[in-house]
Amino acid sequence: MKRRALVMGLAASMALTACGSTSTPPATTEAAKETTTAAAAEETTEAAKAEAGVSGEFEGTAPGMQGPVTVTLTVEDGKITKVDLKEISETESLTTVAKERIPAQIVEHQTTKVDAVTGATLCSNAIMSAARKAAEAAGLDLSVLDANEWHATAGADETYDQDVVVVGGGGAGLSAAISAAQQGAKVTLIEKGSVLGGDTMMAGGAFNCVDPEAQAERVMSAAEKNTLDEYLALKTDDADLHFDQFPEWKEVLTELQDDLKKFFKDNEGKEVGKDMPGYDSIALHMWHIYTGGLREMNDGTWVASNIDLARNLAENALASYDWTGDLGINTASHKGAGDSLYTVLGAMWPRTHAYQNGAPLIEALKKAAEKEGVTIYTETAGKSLITDADGKIVGVNAEKADGTKVTLNASKGVVLACGGYCANPAMVKKYDKYWGDDLTDHTLTTNVGTNTGDGIVMAQEVGAGTVDLGVSQLMPSSSPVKGTMTDGIWADASEQIWIDGEGNRFVNEYAERDVLAKASLGLDNGIFYIIYAGSSKETGKCEGADPTSALFGTTVENMVEHNNVWYGSTLAELAEASKTAAAGVAPAFTEEALRETIEKYNSYVENQKDPDFGKGVLAGAIDLEAIEKDPNVGIVISPRKASLHHTMGGITINTDGQVVDADGKAIDGLFAAGEVTGGIHGGNRLGGNAIADIFTYGRISGANVVKLSK
Repeated sequence: MKRRALVMGLAASMALTACGSTSTPPATTEAAKETTTAAAAEETTEAAKAEAGVSGEFEGTAPGMQGPVTVTLTVEDGKITKVDLKEISETESLTTVAKERIPAQIVEHQTTKVDAVTGATLCSNAIMSAARKAAEAAGLDLSVLDANEWHATAGADETYDQDVVVVGGGGAGLSAAISAAQQGAKVTLIEKGSVLGGDTMMAGGAFNCVDPEAQAERVMSAAEKNTLDEYLALKTDDADLHFDQFPEWKEVLTELQDDLKKFFKDNEGKEVGKDMPGYDSIALHMWHIYTGGLREMNDGTWVASNIDLARNLAENALASYDWTGDLGINTASHKGAGDSLYTVLGAMWPRTHAYQNGAPLIEALKKAAEKEGVTIYTETAGKSLITDADGKIVGVNAEKADGTKVTLNASKGVVLACGGYCANPAMVKKYDKYWGDDLTDHTLTTNVGTNTGDGIVMAQEVGAGTVDLGVSQLMPSSSPVKGTMTDGIWADASEQIWIDGEGNRFVNEYAERDVLAKASLGLDNGIFYIIYAGSSKETGKCEGADPTSALFGTTVENMVEHNNVWYGSTLAELAEASKTAAAGVAPAFTEEALRETIEKYNSYVENQKDPDFGKGVLAGAIDLEAIEKDPNVGIVISPRKASLHHTMGGITINTDGQVVDADGKAIDGLFAAGEVTGGIHGGNRLGGNAIADIFTYGRISGANVVKLSK
C-alpha cells in the first residue's frame, strides 16, 4: 500500500582521490625506486581491474523481525545495478515503503548505508545488512561503499494553513480527521511513520459494544447466569468495591442490579442453555470497565476509570461501530450477529464484535478521509504546539524525516491522536507504579516503533494535565521472542486453556489482562503455553478460534516450520513435538500430564463450574477421542510471554474530547483521542475496548474541535 513520501531525495556526488608518497628514504637507489613504483602501480591496476570486472548475482541474508531477510544483489562491472528482496516475511502493511525505498537508494547511491524508514527501522536495517553481506560475497570494496554513505538533507522551511490539524494517523487520528471534515473543516493529518495505521494496524479486530439486538439472538450459558447472580448478590458496602474512594460508581452497581432484576423477570420461565437470551447493558459494560480497571498501585493508592468518560464510551460505542460501517468498514449487522459475538482476551463478557483489522481497515479509513478532503502527510512528526497570545492552540510545529521544518497553522485547533508510549519502555519504567521489577528499560512490546509518547510531552509543554501515567498494560499472550502478537494461535477467552511448563493450568483464562500477565510472570522465564484443539496443520483453520487470528500468524504448518508452535494430530505426537525447542523453550510435556489437564478442564465445561480458578464463562471442551481418530485435525500449543501493550495513562480529557489542565479547565483549541489520553480505562483496559475507544473519542474530538473552539 503506497503512501505519499515527504522525504526529498537529494543526490550526493562523491569524489575518490588517489594519494601517494612523494618522499623516498635516503638509502633507496633510483633503480630501486623505479622497481618499487612499478610493482605498486601494477598491484593497484590489478586490484582496480578485479573490482571493475565483478559481475553476477550475489546473495546475503540477515535476521529481520519476522524471519530471515535474503537479498540478491546484481553487480555489473563492480557496480550495484539491482537489489531484489528474494526472501522477506516482514509485516507487509508496515514495511511497504522500506521494501521499495531502501533497495532503490542502495542502487542510486552505491552504498549499503542509507536512512532507515521511520516506523520500519528493523526491516530497513535488515535489508541493508543483507545487501552488505551480498556485496561482501561479490568481493566489492566495502570501504568504498561506506564512503558513499548517504543521508537525506533538510529542505527549505514550509508553512501551511488549515482549519484543523490532526497529529497521528492511526484509528483515532483518521476518525478524528474524518469527523472534523464532515463538519466542513479543512483538515490536515500528519503521521510520524512512513505508513498510516499506527498501533491500529497491529490491533486485532475486536470491538466491544453493548448490542441488545445481537444479544437477544444468543443463548445464555449457565456460567454466564452464575456470574450475573454474583453481581446481584453484591452489596454497596462491600469494602472490596472501594466505593469509599470512588462513591460515584455505587450508582452503576445499583443501575446494573435493577436492570438484571427486570431482565430476569421479563424472561421468567426460560432456561439457561436453552431459550434464555444473552444479556448485556450499558451498566454491565461500565461495571466491567470499573472492576476491570480498579487497581492498587505499589504505593497503596488506587486508580479507577473516570465514570463520565467510561459512560460516554459505553453509551456511544455501538453508534461508533455503525458510523465506521457507514465509512466503508466491514461490520456485522445487529440482526443475525448474535452468533458472532465472542469474548476477546481480557474482555470479561461476550460483547466483542468481530471487526475489520490491519491493512484493510486502515485503507478503508484512508479512502474515507480522502473522500472528505483530508490532506495526509506521512513521515512528518509533530514536535510542539503553537499558541497565540490568548493561549489558544493554533497549530503544530512539525518536522519531516529529512529534517525539513514544517509549520501547520490551524485556525480551529489541533487534535492529538499520536498513541501511547509502550514503544518507549524507558518512559514506561520512569512513570511505573504498578509492575515494579517485572518491567525493565528493555521490556518487549507489541507496539509499532513510533509509539514513544510524543503527544503527551507536547501537551505537557502547554500545561495539559495527565492522569494514571503510572500504570501500563502487558499483553500476556505475546511472542516470547519478539514481543509481538504474532506467531501463535488464539481463541475466544472462554475456550483457552493456559498451562505452565509441567502442563498444569495456573490461572483463570477469562480474567483481565494484567491478572493474566502477573500470574504468567511468576512462571519460569515468564513463559506459559496455550492449548488449542481442532486445527488443521495445512490451513490453520481453527473451529471457534478468535476471528482476528489471521493477524497473528499464517498456517499452523508455517508456524511449526518456523519453530513458533508445536503441533500433533494426537496427544502423543504433541508431547513428542514439545521436546523440540519452539520460541527458545522446550518444556517436554508428557502425554499423561496433558491428557489429565484437558480431561479435567472438559469436566469443568460440562458442569459449567471451575472449582480451581473460578473461570466465569467456560467453553471449548476438547474431544480428544474424535481428534485422535481424525488425522486431518490436531492440537496446537503456543508458547507465550507478556510484553508491553497499552499505556493506561495519558493526557487528561473531558467527555467532549477537550484536553484540560491540572485544574480541569479546557485548553482552547486542543483536543485528544485514543491511547494518548488517560482516565478512560483506569488501571487496566478491557480487551476489545481500545478499538471502541479510538473510534468513539476520535469521532467526538474531531467534531468538537470544529464546534467548540473559540
